[in-house]
Amino acid sequence: MAHATVLPPVEPMLAKAATALPEGEGWCYEPKWDGFRAIAFRADGDVHIQSRDLKPLDRYFPEVHDALVRGLPDGCVVDGEIVIATSEGLDFDALQMRLHPAASRVLKLSTESPASFVAFDLLADAEGDLRTQPLAERRRRLEALAHGFSPSMHLTPLTRDRATAVDWLARFEGAGLDGVVAKRETDAYAPGRRVMVKVKHVRTADCVVAGFRWHKTGPGTLVGSLLLGLYDDAGVLQHVGVTSAFTMAMRRQLAIDLEPERAEALRDHPWQAWATSAGETSRMPGAQSRWSAGKDLSWEPLRIGRVCEVAYDHLQGDRFRHATVFRRWRPDKPASACRYDQLEVTTPFELARVFGAIDIADE
Repeated sequence: MAHATVLPPVEPMLAKAATALPEGEGWCYEPKWDGFRAIAFRADGDVHIQSRDLKPLDRYFPEVHDALVRGLPDGCVVDGEIVIATSEGLDFDALQMRLHPAASRVLKLSTESPASFVAFDLLADAEGDLRTQPLAERRRRLEALAHGFSPSMHLTPLTRDRATAVDWLARFEGAGLDGVVAKRETDAYAPGRRVMVKVKHVRTADCVVAGFRWHKTGPGTLVGSLLLGLYDDAGVLQHVGVTSAFTMAMRRQLAIDLEPERAEALRDHPWQAWATSAGETSRMPGAQSRWSAGKDLSWEPLRIGRVCEVAYDHLQGDRFRHATVFRRWRPDKPASACRYDQLEVTTPFELARVFGAIDIADE
């Protein structure tokens, strides 16, 4: 890649979380894609795809690599997201399945559920390094470049109208998008810095606290995370995630408060079999996976009865996608009322309409 003006690795520019979209002149808003962050370097007739943590992604997404070779001219460095789009929206589970050591498995999945690349920033083009240029100029050049994109490459929508972005925040969730990102049109590209602003979908749920894990620095005295459960339509308590954002003082207090509920907790516990068997289900609180390898996932059961309210962004299948945020205890709520049917259901939204939502002011 000797002829490139911007060489890998390059840390991607990051975003800081906010509860509301910023207001005022000079802001641009884009959908926040729920995929794998990727920077594509095109030079000397080939492409190198770099992940957020600076590792190569090409072997896991050969179809994206080939699309970028066809759709980008030499000298271009494009920041974007690798996604898998289905008729029901973005599929992050399918995306994770691509991180497989067997090349034959990756090739099979690339045919069965091909990924796409969504471009949202341009770090370099044939004229040179653009990172010091303002976003408005980088976006102008990216839009011109998009006319030559291959079919599985897309240009992310952008609007300068905050009301439109607020509407996107509500509507695009049905397509599996993660929220909305705001950027100043005068900002340069700042590798590794949290310059952008992200607003994600946040809602709350009341969950059964069915167990916990000890904190790595204080087994026996500090609680690391609470294991959360929800009842499905068949009355089975399913493991849906964890909540773990506690201060050290609260971790210590939790160990004290939960101690009485540990006595004979495994007797008649709905997850009893998981305490003694490796099992096959990915919802097992103590199960290992290729993403948790090396972590201590042993857990301590609690008698069913405690309920807490947590904040979450969205579900991935039947589990919370990310760790939830503890809000409060709900002593007024019976465990039996903690069901999936309390969760908000979003209406599906066609991804084709997302890609068509380009701001008229940018045309």
